[in-house]
Amino acid sequence: MNEQRFSLEPFPSARPLPSVTMVGTIARHANTLAVRYTLQGRLGEVVIPEPAAVPDRQDGLWKETCFEFFLAVRGSRPYWEFNLSPAGHWNSYRFTSYREGMRVEPVFTALPFTVETQRHALTLALELDLGKIVPADLALEVAISAVLRHMDGSVSYWALTHRGPRPDFHRRDSFIIAL
Repeated sequence: MNEQRFSLEPFPSARPLPSVTMVGTIARHANTLAVRYTLQGRLGEVVIPEPAAVPDRQDGLWKETCFEFFLAVRGSRPYWEFNLSPAGHWNSYRFTSYREGMRVEPVFTALPFTVETQRHALTLALELDLGKIVPADLALEVAISAVLRHMDGSVSYWALTHRGPRPDFHRRDSFIIAL
């Protein structure tokens, strides 16, 4: 495993941000990708959905608190987006190029992730079988991000880097982790 640590930064905002930090790890071993997010701090300032009785694939998860990551084969235009809700809902999409050709990625019928909540920390961990979408010998570029819904209804956008004038997790120059 080539585990790498990460820390997400909020997109600059004039509005107050929740008193939280977002850190984690990502690793690839052959064709297994392991991603672990930890949201720490005053979790009461963030809307964290209750666990769903039956988690399922849903669209629009990024409109609420959602953990996300993006994968692309180095040198290739297509990429994938993965959305993980602390409620247990999920989705994965494939794009043909920057924000073009979006479609649900049908090879995933479930995303096996866990959510653990403590008083001042929420941890979400996923192990993904990359063999369903890419061969083990191809190098990947990854972007990691999150959307946090605040208790006042506002939203903040968190990422490894923010390269444009607006929050945009799809920008390929933000896929800065190499695996």
